[in-house]
Amino acid sequence: MGRVLCVANQKGGVGKTTTAINLAAALAKSGARTLLVDLDPQCNATSGLGCRPIIEHPLVTNRPLFEAVIATHVPRLDLLPGTRSFREVETLARQEASALQVRRQLQLGLNRYDFALIDCPPSIGQLTRTALASSTEVLMPIQSEYFAMEGLAQMIEVIREVMAHDAPELQFAGILLTMYDHTLELTAEVEQEVREFFGEIVFQTVVPRDVAVAEAPSHGKSVLDYAPRSRGSRAYVELCWEVKELG
Repeated sequence: MGRVLCVANQKGGVGKTTTAINLAAALAKSGARTLLVDLDPQCNATSGLGCRPIIEHPLVTNRPLFEAVIATHVPRLDLLPGTRSFREVETLARQEASALQVRRQLQLGLNRYDFALIDCPPSIGQLTRTALASSTEVLMPIQSEYFAMEGLAQMIEVIREVMAHDAPELQFAGILLTMYDHTLELTAEVEQEVREFFGEIVFQTVVPRDVAVAEAPSHGKSVLDYAPRSRGSRAYVELCWEVKELG
């Protein structure tokens, strides 16, 4: 099995799905066989690549994942679409035996890719824990604003619990600062605080505030395809190389 990155943060609006889409596209463009798994019932990773949610998720029906995987407009990037009828998956994941079944199903379906990115719901519920336990690494986007550190301690505690009980091989890929505005003194203060506290696990790359990044999903494209010369596109390419160097 290749590397499986769980893109997770319990807070919404931090650029989690945006990062999952654009990092997956950048990895695919770099030559890696890549799969994006949409586990968020909002299905934004699915619509953000111009695809439609599926009615029944294979994690609910116990079908092999590859039966639901579709090719995207980005060469070498496949997508396991999400479903908005995800109540069954949450029910399935609440029970320990079912969570183990979901994890096994995920791991079997991911072994044909160099990279798989799992876009999780903005929560620390059992579905996110199951995704963490199915991954080799976790990547946490955080917004470059005042409340950046809020909830991070709780999220990291959940990750450590998963490491201790379910996935001892799970590692931190890193923390990614998003919506970075270099003109604001507050942004610099947040970055300094985060880097001082977390040290080397913070990516050197920061993702700037860029209207192109915000507009791209409405066109069903990654920012690399929508505005390849934009600052946001350049940032995700740089993040891609940082992630690849970790391997």
